[in-house]
Amino acid sequence: MTGHPATTPHVSRINWRFVALAIAGAGIALLIAANAHLVYVAVVSQPDCVPHEKSTGAAGTFRAARSAC
Repeated sequence: MTGHPATTPHVSRINWRFVALAIAGAGIALLIAANAHLVYVAVVSQPDCVPHEKSTGAAGTFRAARSAC
C-alpha cells in the first residue's frame, strides 16, 4: 500500500436528466407532428357527395343537416 487511491478504469455515467429531457422532447415533437398531420389531412381532403334524402327524413332514413352538393 503506497497511500495512493486505486486506479480504476473510467466508467461513463449516464446523465439521467439529459435522457429524461430527450425523451420528453421527443414525445412533444411526436405529438406536434401528429396534430399537424391531422390538421393537414382535414384541410386538404374533400369527401365526395353521397346520395342522401333531400326532404324531411321518414322512419329509418336520415338526411343531411346542410347539403354541400
